[in-house]
Amino acid sequence: MNTLDEIKIVIGSWGSYNECNKRALGSKWLTLSDYSSWEEIEEELKNEGFELNGIDEELFIQDIEGIDADNNWDYEHPKYLFEILHESGVLEDTYKYEVMQAYLEIRPFEEWKDLVNSRGNHWDDDIIIWKGYDWADYGKEYFDSCCYNIPESIIDFIDFEAYGRYMGDCYAEEYENGIIEIR
Repeated sequence: MNTLDEIKIVIGSWGSYNECNKRALGSKWLTLSDYSSWEEIEEELKNEGFELNGIDEELFIQDIEGIDADNNWDYEHPKYLFEILHESGVLEDTYKYEVMQAYLEIRPFEEWKDLVNSRGNHWDDDIIIWKGYDWADYGKEYFDSCCYNIPESIIDFIDFEAYGRYMGDCYAEEYENGIIEIR
């Protein structure tokens, strides 16, 4: 599956939920990258029978896939979520999606939203993911970039893992798939 197709939500309405009517279980799964505007999503909801100017005017995110964040989605309006994801570029750019996922593994969703709100599509300019790297790989990368003139015969005696942790101490953290730098 293309990572851009992974962010999916089910939209519910508090009115239908409280009335236990046929829309109480929410919309069908909506793949957010399939939509270019919130109005298109509203049109889909209307096609599913939602009364957006009536009982279904108060919407919420009933279920979500593709965003690994510890967040209370019941209080996140789906329009705002769609717009922030759209503005961030994660619905169109696989790399931005991967950076967002790495970021959300170590930082709260609210902090990520603040980044997008302050920087727009450039929220990730000071974030680098080192996918597949461990601390030793990270340390070796920094060691090599410093151009130390150390003879090959003693390279095996250098603790690149410790050096990587030292270099990353201020702005790098481990995430599931590697190292992430946030400067």
